[in-house]
Amino acid sequence: MGIKDRDRLRLIEAEAKRLKDLTGAGTYRVNDGPGRHGLYLQVRGPNARSWIYRFTLNGRLRELGLGSAFLVPLSTVVAKADEARLLQADGIDPIKRRRDQRAAERLGQARTMTFEDCGERYIAAHEPSWRNPKHRQQWRNSLATYVYPVFGSVSVQDIDTALVTKAIEPIWIKKPETASRIRGRIESILDWAKAREIRVGENPARWRGHLENLLPARNKVRNVKHHAALPYPDIPSFMVALRGRGSLSARALEVAILTVGRASEVLGAEWSEIDFDAGVWTVPAERMKAGREHRIPLSARALEILREFYSRREGDLIFPGQQAGKPLSAASMSKLLDLMGRTDLTVHGFRSTFRDWAAERTNFPNEVCEMALAHAIPDKVEAAYRRGDLFEKRRRLMAAWGDYCGKQIETSAASGEIVPLRV
Repeated sequence: MGIKDRDRLRLIEAEAKRLKDLTGAGTYRVNDGPGRHGLYLQVRGPNARSWIYRFTLNGRLRELGLGSAFLVPLSTVVAKADEARLLQADGIDPIKRRRDQRAAERLGQARTMTFEDCGERYIAAHEPSWRNPKHRQQWRNSLATYVYPVFGSVSVQDIDTALVTKAIEPIWIKKPETASRIRGRIESILDWAKAREIRVGENPARWRGHLENLLPARNKVRNVKHHAALPYPDIPSFMVALRGRGSLSARALEVAILTVGRASEVLGAEWSEIDFDAGVWTVPAERMKAGREHRIPLSARALEILREFYSRREGDLIFPGQQAGKPLSAASMSKLLDLMGRTDLTVHGFRSTFRDWAAERTNFPNEVCEMALAHAIPDKVEAAYRRGDLFEKRRRLMAAWGDYCGKQIETSAASGEIVPLRV
């Protein structure tokens, strides 16, 4: 450091000492030597003081932070201000230059972060919001099976369209639904990496305006396969056959049909959720797909089944499995359908049976039917204003559904036919 530089630094130090002794908040200009302007001390409190460099570029006043007055040596501050002043003289924005340098450093670090690293960090960040353990497992399994073997070890910055299509194209025709979900998961992970500033550029996994031009639409590849459902005119005779089965799985399936609940909601039900006096089953939020508590009005037959089971309960679960503390498995109801010769049906499909019946045979409003199925309201504005759960209307709907399901049984009883009612 030359004599002039030392003299200048001593001058600035004296000025800085004077400013540091100030108690009033404000921004104070430092005497930075002849022909040099723009160095300021910003005082916000006794322990909040920082150096800034003020400059005007393209008619716009900018401020570049140079560090804490307590932590950064004054010689460093002066050197940073001089560097910024030279950049400004060349028409370069010092703030943008520093931002670009930091982004380059982050990208340099990102070169060592693979797509699999990002995938695991994305899952760890979002896993607490995924209530369904099966959903968490599907995320990890699908990535491990179809994505990581292709480009899991590749730097996240180097993921391009060719790699994305290499992973999903082989299954796009054979397993379109699986492939579509995997594409969406890749897109989410890459968006996460960009938000973390460890990746730049467009997302090569996005569908609209990009992959839609390279791959056929999923609904064009193969018709979407819906859950096999029983036509609603056949439900009364099916219920006769179901009542003829005396197994625990038969009663669980019957309750699922009568309440139009999901299999997981029915099988995980506990006695504390049932209010026999009010005839209500309240499913807690943590067991609902939408994450909201759901009250279900119980029809006469549903209450009859539950009361019978309550009289000989042995634990908290309404439908306990063979393993202590575990509910009956969903596979048991599917196996029951197989034993009944109805391999064409699924447990979930009975919800569609109910929905078709409600639409074609009743005058109940659409929103009542959708709320009975615990479907989320797609319109966010409507959802924001919807306060009630239309419970009394749903009580009438579920009573009508219960009556329709028992129609054949009532007819058979009236004609003197003996119908097994084992519970």
